[in-house]
Amino acid sequence: MSAAAQDLPDTPPAPAIEEPAEGPRQPVSVVPVADDAEIATRLSRILEATGWFARTEVSVRDGVVFLDGVAGTQDQRRWAGALAENTEGTVAVVNRMEVEADVGSTFSRAAGEMGALARQAAQSWPLLLVGAVILFAAWLLGRLVGLAVRRLFAQRVPSPLLLSVIVRAFSIPVLLLGVYFVLQLAGLTRLAITVLGGTGLVGIIIGFAFRDIAENFLASLLLSVRNPFRGGDLIEVAGETGIVQNLNTRSTVLLTLDGNHVQIPNATVYKSTIRNYSSSPSRRADFMVGIGYDSPVSEAQALISAVLAGHPAVLDDPEPLVLVSGLGAATVDLKVHYWFDSATYAPDKINSALLRLTKSALLEGGIELPDPAREVVFPRGVPIVDMRPGGERPEAPPARPRPRVDTSAATTGEGGLSSQTREVTDQARGQVPEAEGENLLKR
Repeated sequence: MSAAAQDLPDTPPAPAIEEPAEGPRQPVSVVPVADDAEIATRLSRILEATGWFARTEVSVRDGVVFLDGVAGTQDQRRWAGALAENTEGTVAVVNRMEVEADVGSTFSRAAGEMGALARQAAQSWPLLLVGAVILFAAWLLGRLVGLAVRRLFAQRVPSPLLLSVIVRAFSIPVLLLGVYFVLQLAGLTRLAITVLGGTGLVGIIIGFAFRDIAENFLASLLLSVRNPFRGGDLIEVAGETGIVQNLNTRSTVLLTLDGNHVQIPNATVYKSTIRNYSSSPSRRADFMVGIGYDSPVSEAQALISAVLAGHPAVLDDPEPLVLVSGLGAATVDLKVHYWFDSATYAPDKINSALLRLTKSALLEGGIELPDPAREVVFPRGVPIVDMRPGGERPEAPPARPRPRVDTSAATTGEGGLSSQTREVTDQARGQVPEAEGENLLKR
């Protein structure tokens, strides 16, 4: 080692002084002890003697030392700053040295940190083993508690989703208690309290971040508890009509009557009006018929009632009704109400058959069915009188042929009167969307 290196102060390195420089650490003398030029010369010789620095420049003004140059590492830069601070006559230090890229020292520091971690792990393996045992015991105890709770509430809670939520409400706290004990054993008491106290806060934050998902989950929970519909029911909700296929934690899947799958978010289903066509064994339907003003209303009512009474799909109890609903511009409007078995018959098919039979029966009975939009019917015809002298009255127009009586309950075009639910279900045998998870519906 050179003489200049031997003159280095025997004091520990002080922290580097970054710009702006901090104030002096000792009283500033009014009369300088050493000349600025002597301080600069002395520091320059020492820095050059180490061989750690390049392009070194040292300048001193009124006891303030300015260091410029390039250091090999951060430690060497800090060492230069500490050297200048401890030099006699120095008031303050402005360390403007730069550090050149040092990949080797970076890897060496990383290797040192890894080695320290390895040594710490080797010393702490008994603690890690005990923590692992506690976590396993807490997990096992949580599973046992969950099984016990599931067995206890299995008969009391019909909803599988609600039962799963109850089981987790009992088993998860047991696991969190095990985590708390492990952190306490590691001496991280404050962290343990933070984990337990922050669980609720994290739940609130997640709830706000995933508000729609949480809303759909809660709606699915309520739907599975209240059971407004079952699998296979024909319902109308949110403007969609279809057969219920699946209820999961996000959406309700319907199979429409045209064979398409529709997914409706559970929150929308829960907030909407649900019309369940399969909840009652019988269902009421109606249709309108307009007859002419010259036709007897009571006779038309009797003819329509006979058609309803003779049709196999119409129920006798409650009895069907034929009511006058209004007097139109050219017709007397009759509204027909009847009940049918919704599980057996399709409403569109029954309406088609009853309208066909009603038309045939009314025309056969001499009841006129005028069209107010296109024609005015003269039941007795329009006589033509010859007004000339000696003219003769023409013969009355020939009577119109009687219409053919139609008495078949269902035609080939109507395809029978059976319900379309089974037909649509059989046609759409594809994969139901989002059906991989547990179906929360009752069947």
